[in-house]
Amino acid sequence: MIGRLVLEDGSVFYGEGFGYNTEIIGEVVFNTSMTGYQEILTDPSYYYQIVCMTYPMIGNYGVNQEDIESDSPKVSGFIVKEYSKAYSNYRAETSLGEYLKNNKIPALEGIDTRALTKKLRNYGTMLGIISFDLKKSDDDLIKKIKQSPSMKGLELASKVSTKEIKEFKVEKPRYRIIAYDYGIKSNIIRHFNNRGIDVKLVPYNTPAEEVLKEDIDGIFLSNGPGDPSAVKIGIENAKKIIGKKPVFGICLGHQIIGLALGAKTYKLKFGHRGGNQPVKDLKNGNILIAAENHGFAVNPDTLPKEVKKIYVNLNDNTLEGIEWKEKNLISVQFHPESAPGPNDANYIFNVFIDMMEKSKK
Repeated sequence: MIGRLVLEDGSVFYGEGFGYNTEIIGEVVFNTSMTGYQEILTDPSYYYQIVCMTYPMIGNYGVNQEDIESDSPKVSGFIVKEYSKAYSNYRAETSLGEYLKNNKIPALEGIDTRALTKKLRNYGTMLGIISFDLKKSDDDLIKKIKQSPSMKGLELASKVSTKEIKEFKVEKPRYRIIAYDYGIKSNIIRHFNNRGIDVKLVPYNTPAEEVLKEDIDGIFLSNGPGDPSAVKIGIENAKKIIGKKPVFGICLGHQIIGLALGAKTYKLKFGHRGGNQPVKDLKNGNILIAAENHGFAVNPDTLPKEVKKIYVNLNDNTLEGIEWKEKNLISVQFHPESAPGPNDANYIFNVFIDMMEKSKK
């Protein structure tokens, strides 16, 4: 089954389909991780995105249900250089191709992913369409792309957030938190539970007043897709909770916190996506290798002077984390929970625990 990826600039890449036969539009981005494709596929932060993997062979260890990061794939489409039809792993339950077909996600292999990645690096991420209808002209597909919304200004948290309250409890909990779900990854909840923390997951638009009525020790703002400046209700809620309880944010949650503090966000040229991002801890000079997945960033020059900048990305010097000790606030742009990626930054969960402990005293 021959298909093609057409970009909004008119570029066309032909490949062989190995997923579901459908036509889909999304922002085309690249991920530099060598492994972890099933975690990437199921990360809600990739909603409305077509993900191109830079590692050449994908699919060789199949797919299992233990390592997924949400209930189903959230990407719009998937692009690889070579799909491994043969898979081998004692935990594997199905092939990558069958998993994508069952979840109606289109995928292409045989595309020159190096050329595609270089284009995105040079010219920035852009909208694209995967189509298997060879009767349609490239111009017809480009016209369809032009009629689709760009990622800038797009609110997508509501598309992936839980619709109902969910509880993730542990025996003899040390702390209890409420997590705003803008597209939370399962491994974040695992990290909290493994540290003896009960998690109450609430929809993205839950009023701050309801959250603050609860008997909790802290509030967490999760990762998620889309433009942070478009999550108006999240920003307003964050303004009301900061300073009332210890607050911790990751990725989109970090950006929402920045906006709530009065800072500005902006769209990166091609974003940070992969498990090999170098991050410097400005407090002690340590270098972390971190997992990241974001296309927007907080402008550090627009933050209040009371807010301390604590992490920076060494590739482009973008802001990666902030802290306001007097308000019991910390947020990071990278993913300390990994999945996939290195575990260098796991300790940040313990920093949040320390904040809650001091607040209780």
